[in-house]
Order: sequence, then structure tokens, then C-alpha cells
Amino acid sequence: MTGRKEEQRLLHELSRSGESELVVVYGRRRVGKTFLVRETFENNFFFSYTGIANCSAKQQRAEFMKALREYGWTPEKRSSDAPKSDKTDALDNWFDAFGALRSLITRASTKERLVIFIDEMPWMDNKKSDFVPAFEHFWNGWASGQKNIMLIICGSAASWITKKIFRNKGGLYNRATRQIALKPFTLSECVEYFASKGIAMNTQDIIESYMIFGGIPYYLRMIEKRYSLAINVDQICFGEKAPLRFEYERLMDTLFGNSEKYLQVLEVLYTEKKGLMRETIAGMIDFGNGGNLTRILYELIECGFIRKYKPFGKKVNSALYRLTDPFILFHLAFIRNTESENYWSSYIDNAGHRAWSGYAFEQVCFSHVNEIKKALGISGIHTEIYSWCKRGGEKGAQIDLIIDRADRVINVCEIKFVKGPFEIDRAYDATLREKIEIFRNEVKPKQAIHLTMITTYGIKPGKYAGIVQSEVNMDELINS
Repeated sequence: MTGRKEEQRLLHELSRSGESELVVVYGRRRVGKTFLVRETFENNFFFSYTGIANCSAKQQRAEFMKALREYGWTPEKRSSDAPKSDKTDALDNWFDAFGALRSLITRASTKERLVIFIDEMPWMDNKKSDFVPAFEHFWNGWASGQKNIMLIICGSAASWITKKIFRNKGGLYNRATRQIALKPFTLSECVEYFASKGIAMNTQDIIESYMIFGGIPYYLRMIEKRYSLAINVDQICFGEKAPLRFEYERLMDTLFGNSEKYLQVLEVLYTEKKGLMRETIAGMIDFGNGGNLTRILYELIECGFIRKYKPFGKKVNSALYRLTDPFILFHLAFIRNTESENYWSSYIDNAGHRAWSGYAFEQVCFSHVNEIKKALGISGIHTEIYSWCKRGGEKGAQIDLIIDRADRVINVCEIKFVKGPFEIDRAYDATLREKIEIFRNEVKPKQAIHLTMITTYGIKPGKYAGIVQSEVNMDELINS
């Protein structure tokens, strides 16, 4: 299994804890949650069930009962002390369904660890359903007291997971014993994956594949080793039959109950790639600045689609929200407006591609701050990550990434995606000096300022290269 070593270690550790465990595995759709759980336990579950999308409560319970039978449950004959679920071939409600699961567990008569996996749980909760109170009753009233039960629940519907599990105001409040937020592959995990599939890519293609697909395993599995990256992108993303042509809309519809509002927020953030404050976002959408916006922003952050940044030297209420998901950015920039089936192959060397590359590479760097710190030799130092922008006045300035270190140093990072060693000429040297001076005058930091260049192929030696205190190239991003 590619990557996921820490997540697998944690799941194995929890399976040996000797305590009841309610584990929530969550993350954006297509990130590999189900694959992680199934591979870790080699499909060896005491009971497993996957919720069905767009299915009535009655149908859902019928399928749940079918799964129970497959794992050995049979209704008992009527008796005065038997649970209702054991008296009938029908599960009339979710209390009956979880009662049947309890019976299956009780009949096992073993103290060995029983791992139960319920996948896509949000799909099991229909409108006006008794699913959540029944699940609460099952876990709080009985299962949490059984030290041999490890129940893993999984789901991609971020709004449901957030509202019904993490922010539950009833019986499930603070009941999850562990949360595992599954992230996309890192660059090094992508390299490991490509190697396992015999896919040959140079370093720049690996970076660019991340700028497009964002390290999402489901997307990476579509890459064929016989084609170049450009041809693969054409076949996967462009043209009516491309598998990811309509992925953006499907992704939003699956994750969020009212996807139109989420789409509005993402579209607004796309218009200003350096980020927007909450009040600005509220003024650009048609549903205003209320609780809905708070929840939507939170859920988009939880899914990894956007990030919230505190600008350096500013108050918390000055935070910026920024669209950062590589695939969504790629879709909004190219896929949605393109009909050609061979678009990317003919587009890879023009101004539009270069403009997109610069911003997309920034997002790759923001996703790999730990690797940047390791390349700089500061992994063991506590840091805070910021962005900074001065707008208005005679002179504005923007700093892509700021690493504020506990050893009283600030790394002011400039990020450049170019197809060779980056040369700092006289004009760019003046720009850098002016930017740092504006930053110093505006923020008045007490820390030392180190200019760090993060580039694809490093800095070209030259007269003006001495302004740079440290640098990181894309090989170090991948291998750190």
C-alpha cells in the first residue's frame, strides 16, 4: 500500500487498545478512506456495511439486514425476552437494525477484538430518519461499554460528519475516541505510487501532475504509463468522454446537501486567488453573512478545498480564505471552458499556462511546508505559517509564504515555477529589496529576515544571487 504508514500504524494501535473505540475516518471524496481501512484490516471485519446513495430508509435497512445475514445473523423465534429485531424478518426502524447488530455481536461470545466498519454512514441517514438517535442509543447505551468493540465509521459528506458527529449537541457529543483526517498523497508518496505502477516521470512532470490532480489517489490511478503527462491530462480531463470532465459538479453534489451555496463560495474565492476576508465573501454571494456562511467555510476547510490564513501582523478577524485545492483550481481555470479533446497537449507552452503554473506551484508549496522546513534544516523548530499583503497607497507588496520561527528568524519565501534555474537580474533584485523594505516598515518585526527562494531548478549563480539566504528546489520538495 502506497503511503498512509502513520494512519495504518494508528489504526493497528487502536485495534489493540483494549478499550471500546469509535473511530471516524474522514476527508474529501476520492482521497482513499475506504481503501485505507480495508487494506489495513485486509477486509477482515466482524461486520461491514456500506451506505447506499439516494436510497430510501426502508431500502437502506433492507440492505443492512442482508449484510447482517451474510455475517451470520438470523432472526430468532419469538420469545418474551428477545429484542424486537430478532422476532421478524423486517427491520422496521433503525433501532431494530442496531438491535440486530447488537444481537450479532452478543452471539459471537468472544472477548477477541471485533472490528466493525460502516462506510458512507451519511448516506444511511435519510430525512426524518431515526438513524442518528438509534446509532446514539446503540453506541452510548451498549457498545461503548464493550471493551472488545472497535467501530470505524467513514464518510465523504463533510457537512453530515461535522454536524452529526463532531458538533453533535446530543448523545454523540465528544464520543468519537479518535478522528483520522485523511489527506491527499504528498509529493514523495506520489513518487512512490508512480514507481509501483511503472510510470516514468521526470521531476517537473511529477510536480505538474500534483498541480493538476493534487495527490488524490483516485485521480492518479487514471494515469497510464504508456502516455506522456500531457496526453494523460487530455484523456482524463478534456472532451465529453473524459472521466473527470464533470468531476467538480459530481464532487460537490456528493459532499454537500445544498451544493449551490458551496459552489458560490468557491467561485468567489477563485476570482481573487490571494484570498478574501469573510466580510468580502459575504458581500459577493446571495445568501449573506450569517451562520450558513460560517458553516460552509468550515466544511470547505475540513474537506481541504480552501485554507484560512492569518495575515502576518494582523488580528484574527483579518483572516483570509483562499481556494487551494489543485483540481478545483484546474477545473475552474481550464476544464469547464474547454471542449477540445487535445487541449492540454497544445497549451503547455503559452502565457496562460505559465500564469496558472505560478499560482498552482504556490499551492503545492503550501501543502508541503514540512518538506520545506526539512530542506531548510529547521524541522525541529516551532513555526507559524502566514501570508502577507499590503494593498493600496503608492506601493503595494505581496509575500507568498512567511515562516515565523521560534528562533527569532522569519523566512520570507518567494515562490517561482520556471523551466530552468531562476536568474535574479538587476530589476528583480530591486523588486525583492523593495518588497522586504515595505514589509519591514509595515510590520516592524523584531526577528531577523531571511529571504528564501523556492523554485523548480534552483537559483542561477550570478551578480545578484547573494540577496538569497536560503533556497529550496523541487527535488528537495519531493525527497525531503
